[in-house]
Amino acid sequence: MSTRYPFTAVVGMDDLRLALLLNAVSPAVGGVLVRGEKGTAKSTAVRALADLLPVVPVVAGCRFSCDPVSPDPGCPDGPHADASGAERAARMVELPVGASEDRLVGSLDIEKALSEGVKAFEPGLLAAAHRGILYVDEVNLLSDHLIDHLLDAAAMGASHVEREGVSVRHAARFLLVGTMNPEEGELRPQLLDRFGLTVEVAASRVPEQRVEVVRRRLAFEDDPAVFAARWADEETALRDRIVAARTLLPKVALGDAALLQIAATCAAFEVDGMRADIVMARAATALAAWAGRTEVTSEDVRQAALLALPHRRRRNPFDAPGLDEDKLDETLEQFKGEEPQPDPDEDPEPDGPGDGGPGDGGPDGGGPGGGIPPQGEGPAPETDGVPEETPAEAPAPAPQAQGPGAGERAAVQAAEPFRTKMLSVPGLGQGAAGRRSRARTEHGRTTGATRPRGALTKLHLAATVQAAAPHQRARGRTGPGLVVRRDDLRQATREGREGNLVLFAVDASGSMAARQRMSAVKGAVLSLLLDAYQRRDKVGLITFRGRTAELALPPTSSVDAAAARLEQLPTGGRTPLSAGLLKAHDVLRIERLRDPSRRPLLVVVTDGRATGGGADPVALAARAARLHAAEGTASVVVDCETGPVRLGLAGSLARELGGTAVTLDELRADSIAGLVRDVQAEQTTRRAA
Repeated sequence: MSTRYPFTAVVGMDDLRLALLLNAVSPAVGGVLVRGEKGTAKSTAVRALADLLPVVPVVAGCRFSCDPVSPDPGCPDGPHADASGAERAARMVELPVGASEDRLVGSLDIEKALSEGVKAFEPGLLAAAHRGILYVDEVNLLSDHLIDHLLDAAAMGASHVEREGVSVRHAARFLLVGTMNPEEGELRPQLLDRFGLTVEVAASRVPEQRVEVVRRRLAFEDDPAVFAARWADEETALRDRIVAARTLLPKVALGDAALLQIAATCAAFEVDGMRADIVMARAATALAAWAGRTEVTSEDVRQAALLALPHRRRRNPFDAPGLDEDKLDETLEQFKGEEPQPDPDEDPEPDGPGDGGPGDGGPDGGGPGGGIPPQGEGPAPETDGVPEETPAEAPAPAPQAQGPGAGERAAVQAAEPFRTKMLSVPGLGQGAAGRRSRARTEHGRTTGATRPRGALTKLHLAATVQAAAPHQRARGRTGPGLVVRRDDLRQATREGREGNLVLFAVDASGSMAARQRMSAVKGAVLSLLLDAYQRRDKVGLITFRGRTAELALPPTSSVDAAAARLEQLPTGGRTPLSAGLLKAHDVLRIERLRDPSRRPLLVVVTDGRATGGGADPVALAARAARLHAAEGTASVVVDCETGPVRLGLAGSLARELGGTAVTLDELRADSIAGLVRDVQAEQTTRRAA
């Protein structure tokens, strides 16, 4: 077994270490979601935590890690009435991004269940993680249906496997830890809420700390065993403190004053539901036990709020998570009751990280020992949407003149986003699971049956019985059972929805530069980005103005990044429409090689004018559009032309693309019910021609 990097050797990141340790003390807190940029030792800290957990007593030979003192009465390997006990180290099970549903929850041998009536169950990763840690790296890239299974098991403490009327249930209680890089895409808000705590991590900007990180990492890679031995005493001290806190946890009192502060804080920050209140109560109790106290204080409530609320108060996918600490302090002060007095016989600070003792994390100081997580680099306090020291009537910025971008105007803010019509790709795809276009998927409504290729995952029972029935007499069937062979099994084919690559080509030329007009255009694109976020699409952003087109954002799962690029987009100059379409063609060609199963949808946002890119820019734009039509790329042109006199150029462009045109008003969900049908009908007509 390879040597893990010691937990106490991690430099800095006090809030991350504290959140992990609180879950080690009280798994009921609900796990940790770690958000941060790449290369910040997120995975290193999580993997190191496993070595600090106490040993686990298990029933010998039980594949589901039942506790010999109170075994699960419904354990598939049970009953365990007279079973002998054993001990093993706590496991840390990693869930790969590409794991299948059967790998996660386990699988049933359907052939044996049908022919012999025996529940032959092969445990999955949820069973292996029971009473340990389940670690999901890049949790934001995990398929939605896997996340649903995962979080349901975490909330219920059990996993249920259902296959055509055959069901198995087993206990699945684990410490859930997920890590993610927000640049690669966000989790849906309802899934964010299922994680108990969240922390933001970033690389230190302090040169001394960065030097210490490099020094320790190089020493570990030179000789892992020697490096781990240097930190053995600190690891032992921290492990003992976890055991002591677990023992003290049932004795911690959560008084009415602390409960009132918790409820008032959740109400003040307008979090949805009651899960935040429960998580805060559990986290505050664990904080008191970690500090060696038997009563929860206001400081515990404050720390619990900083860890449990930032990801729950988000109202928009493009809003950064955070908490207004001034507002938090005001709320806690307003509802502050009588503080519990520490018992003079208690040791308020047991030896361990954060007290300057043997486990304080080394020269970085301030280990994960119950101090307030640093929030100095968090989001600024809310100002009700009004920037500080900004005049009420600020003049509009003057046009800028800079080289090829002469006549360029500064970026304007986007108008309020709205709910858009669903734009979809015609036909039936086989891409990644999502919510946009029709596709053959592992989940959805059953549409037919086929012979399985490889392992059977979704049995079509009626088709299997129909295939086996004619052969029963020849197979010597005598009893009530059905004689089923491998060749009789049929795999169910299902139809659901897939996520697509939505590539935006946005006209930022001078003809779009009117402030009110560009604000409306940005609001429309922002609305489409929000729709792409909800439908689990990848997005890309191309802008064209002046003489060239620019790939402002390569295709990514992070719609936040696309929204940020859009907000900073200036306008001005000529309209190189052909350059924008050719750039889109190149991007889609490369993406087809990278991910051939993900079908693209091209959204061109323009008024249709072409005034740059050659001697005949209109003809060049038409030729570039026909390249997309020839390759069958589904496309929509958002017509931004306004005013009483309209030239209809966007409609002509849509016809060349083989797609459809829609005005900004028609893009709204409450108008033109046949928009999607128009896209599909025009694609069908073009292909037939």
